[in-house]
Amino acid sequence: MVLVSPSPTTLSHTATIRSGLIKVRNYCNLFETRGKERRIAVKIGVIGIQGAVDEHVKALKSCLAERGERGEVVIIKHHGIVSTCDAIVIPGGESTTIGRLIEREGIADELREAAEAGIPILGTCAGMILLAKEGDEAVKRTGQLLLGLMDVRVKRNAFGRQRESFEAPLKLSIFDEPFPGVFIRAPCITHVAAGVDVLARLGAEDRIVAARQGNIIALAFHPELTTDRRIHHYFIAQC
Repeated sequence: MVLVSPSPTTLSHTATIRSGLIKVRNYCNLFETRGKERRIAVKIGVIGIQGAVDEHVKALKSCLAERGERGEVVIIKHHGIVSTCDAIVIPGGESTTIGRLIEREGIADELREAAEAGIPILGTCAGMILLAKEGDEAVKRTGQLLLGLMDVRVKRNAFGRQRESFEAPLKLSIFDEPFPGVFIRAPCITHVAAGVDVLARLGAEDRIVAARQGNIIALAFHPELTTDRRIHHYFIAQC
């Protein structure tokens, strides 16, 4: 039997192929690692113009810790931050003030772009109003900014003024057990279009107090003012 040594050209081709395979393997490992980092290190932004900002931040940080997930919660007061976030919360507060300031700061358009890109957005109380496409006469009269992200019509102060604030157990379709709803000058949804899922109703008039449309969730109440973190856990799970 005659042994034939590989030519220098053959050796060169073999080395090139091996080198290429190593590079491909390294790239695959790199992409896999980066993918894991994206899934683990979530960044949630809370619009910090006005309202129940700190309460949401505390609730979200608590949930991340309970879930054992790496992540950060940032307060958004200026443009340029929304696009870096994996999820956004619009808190309760004074909807006309929040609307005016997010428009002035260039945040409103960023929120619309984020919604279009599929970023999860949670709006609570005033946040529900801002998410709507249409408002009642009170909304129209004040020139309230509406982001137009949900095919719903909202009514401001649907349950009365500050002194009529109350708490009530809510049956949400996403949970087995009632959720403690805290209502403070709360709005409600009076009309939903096709494609909007009603998550909860309240009272004899069956007012809609929670709804979801795709990546957008609107709540008339304040989940951040309770110790029940199920809604924040549910929201983080959408990221």
